[in-house]
Amino acid sequence: MAWRRGQTYGQDLRDRVLDAKDVTAREAAARFGVSVSYVVKARQRLARAGSAAPRPQKPPVARKLVAHHAALRARVDEVPDATLAEHREWLAETHGVLVGLTTIWKTLRQLKLTRKKSRSERASRAARMSPRRERSGSTPSPGWT
Repeated sequence: MAWRRGQTYGQDLRDRVLDAKDVTAREAAARFGVSVSYVVKARQRLARAGSAAPRPQKPPVARKLVAHHAALRARVDEVPDATLAEHREWLAETHGVLVGLTTIWKTLRQLKLTRKKSRSERASRAARMSPRRERSGSTPSPGWT
């Protein structure tokens, strides 16, 4: 039996797990193919709440930027090297939406948009100190070619 995250076990399995009162939680878990913590929590729920039914699931959280996906796509096309903070400021100024950097990052990832960095900046130190590059005024070490 494969359990998927976000789904509850069926009521028939719950009833069978809870009917196995004469065995330990480990034995019940092994017999029914569930985790030990599930057996313990199901038994605790029955003892505390008097019900074996699962608790209601919370609805998914509505995304704050769904209405602005098209505008955000256009913005990334227009300014591909803008930082997340710059996108956040732009959203606040033009659309009046206040969100965190993580919300913008998750939305860009959800839209499969990548932020491209411009090549106008100087190369990193690692790239400048590459062993293949000839250094001016010094002789290379014997191991470097």
